[in-house]
Amino acid sequence: MGCNGPVGKCDTWARRHSDETAGSDRDRNGAGQVGEKRMSLKSPPVPSRSLARWIPALGWLRSYQPGWLRGDIVAGITLAAYLLPAGIADASLASLPPEAGLYACLFSGLVFWLFCSSRHTAITVTSAISLLVGASLGEMAGGDPTRFGALAAGTALLVALIAFVAWLAKAGSIVNFISESVMVGFKCGVALFLASTQLPKLFGFKGGHGSFWERAGHFFSHLNETNSASLMLGLAALALLVLGKLFLKNRPVALFVVIGSIIAAACTGLDARGVKLLGEVPQGLPAIGLPAIHWADLNDLLPLAIACFLLGAVETAAIGRMFTAKHGGRLDANQEFLALAGANLAAALGRGFPVSGGMSQSLVNESGGARTPLSGFFAGLITLAVVLFLSGLLRYLPQPVLAAIVLVAVTGLFKVSTLRHLRRTNQTEYIVAAAALFGVLCSGLLKGVLIGAIISLVLLIRRASRPHVAQLGRIAGTRRFSDRERHPDNELIPGILIFRPESSLMYFNIEHVCDNIQEVVRSEATPPKLVVLDLSAAPYVDMHGAHALAGLADELTAAHIRLQVVEARSSVRERLRAEGVDEKLGGINRFTSVADAVESGPA
Repeated sequence: MGCNGPVGKCDTWARRHSDETAGSDRDRNGAGQVGEKRMSLKSPPVPSRSLARWIPALGWLRSYQPGWLRGDIVAGITLAAYLLPAGIADASLASLPPEAGLYACLFSGLVFWLFCSSRHTAITVTSAISLLVGASLGEMAGGDPTRFGALAAGTALLVALIAFVAWLAKAGSIVNFISESVMVGFKCGVALFLASTQLPKLFGFKGGHGSFWERAGHFFSHLNETNSASLMLGLAALALLVLGKLFLKNRPVALFVVIGSIIAAACTGLDARGVKLLGEVPQGLPAIGLPAIHWADLNDLLPLAIACFLLGAVETAAIGRMFTAKHGGRLDANQEFLALAGANLAAALGRGFPVSGGMSQSLVNESGGARTPLSGFFAGLITLAVVLFLSGLLRYLPQPVLAAIVLVAVTGLFKVSTLRHLRRTNQTEYIVAAAALFGVLCSGLLKGVLIGAIISLVLLIRRASRPHVAQLGRIAGTRRFSDRERHPDNELIPGILIFRPESSLMYFNIEHVCDNIQEVVRSEATPPKLVVLDLSAAPYVDMHGAHALAGLADELTAAHIRLQVVEARSSVRERLRAEGVDEKLGGINRFTSVADAVESGPA
């Protein structure tokens, strides 16, 4: 059964996984003795069901169909062809040896598939996180490569811990706190920073250090040191990769470019012409264990780990949502936290660095025919074979080719069209995206992430503190009322103003609501006799909100205007009564509607 047809015909795996979970819930709720007998005959023991909730693979493997195996194997081979060059290239971005990228992809790939809820998401090292690690750990490592690697693995360990705590707290909604506009700006900034680190490698001379502006200045001032052989090789690789991206989408063009460049370097002696090669890559597995860092290092690594977690969580959730919208099923954002925790723990123990879901790799996995997350496990096995038997051949890989691979990946991060769209449609979000972009370029990647997160939270607080207060008018010929801002032809009621705050009324927004109402009341040429407050859209009122409404009622009463609250929810009515303000608000009951209050008129 393929996955390119209608959703109703192609989502067998997702439906079965969902049905098993729903069935478990029904069984736990109980459905009489007959249901209990059926459960005891056909369902696994209770501990197995509990374990399957934490490790979804234990559930869907029971219903795995042999016909899916071929698709998963082919997708795994295709995915591995993308992961290998990406792992090596991103390791260079992280200022780590190439084997660190291979280890991170290997160990995380062998674990992630067990825990993830999305069947197409591929775990990998990513350019943004790799660059963040490389730009943040240099000073802490003090020039010691061994300590740098230990700190990178320690960062992955902390990311795993943060993700596990987020899973325990069921904090799946945390990924929604980083707005898409912030991510657009951040990724554009990362793309430009990436380009400033890779262009010197493409041109064959040593790159600079520091901020984007310092690196860019170094590049332009050292163009006279360009190595022609490096540049020609890098441009050739760049051209092949771009053509492959245009005409051979979702094909492992990068792998063939890497193989071809290795053969060319080994046969023609490119290093003698000044072309820098990757160098020796250790063959075999590393010593498995906790990274050699001190307790004090964990405190210094925490900001970096939080930034890596935020990037990884947002990217992984975005990938899962995209495939869920395309193929149906259900994404469990909390479960993805557990999958990220397991993958990063495995990467840390295997001398890797932080990993997350990769967008391009996941698209390759899907287009390769993946039916279940088992394709990621097969990709991990192929990576294991390369690490054990073929890593020695990687020493001939030219650095300009790696730079070309990274530069092509930059095009997926730098979304000029999205920035233009924001500029045309929403100036506020455009300014936010620009602020995140320049935060990365001017303050560095780590501070850029934090700036983006702060901007997102400030915007969220601003929107929550300034809810819309609709002024209602009667729909002609009916007893119904709606927002006059949307429907200017709605009828005004002489001597009566009707408001509907469209938010919970709490300490941080109630002043805005009350001020808004007072402003409209004062602007009336003839003061109203009655103000009707429709609380049908306010699901919650806190203590401060209740007393602020009572204060509003006192101010209106002093101006000979009566306030009548209507259509409050039961929990809101109970809170207003508990605070002793219900009488000031006209008496709270569940029967009086807006239409009733209007027809009764000012008393």
